[in-house]
Amino acid sequence: MKLTYEEVRNILPHRYPFIMVDKIVELEAGNKAVGIKNVSGNEPFFQGHFPSEAVMPGVLQVEAVGQVGAVAVLIDQEKGANAFLAGIKKARFHKKIVPGDQLEIHCAINKRVGNIGFGEGYILVDGEKAMSCEISFAIM
Repeated sequence: MKLTYEEVRNILPHRYPFIMVDKIVELEAGNKAVGIKNVSGNEPFFQGHFPSEAVMPGVLQVEAVGQVGAVAVLIDQEKGANAFLAGIKKARFHKKIVPGDQLEIHCAINKRVGNIGFGEGYILVDGEKAMSCEISFAIM
């Protein structure tokens, strides 16, 4: 299953400048998703991170993984449900993400216990791993 930007916006409550997913290119409801984000030099965070060398902040990379995972778990939930990031483990940043990069964001949901879930994800840029992490979330 694929989702357009507008379909993603109907699932996630995030809006500009904090939505980190342009589209979903692969989706297995409740299990995993792959999203795309095109990183532009006009992103507001580049104004301060860093003025002399634009680099996407690591926390926003983790957020992107979390948003892709949220699409996977919220697609089957009632409208208005939200997935809140509850924890981050083993975050590793392998290469800088800069303007012009296209992020291929992967998130797999490994376990759910009630409204708590656990997943792992990573971002590829040009086929190379740029970051990886484990996340936990709460569905409300």
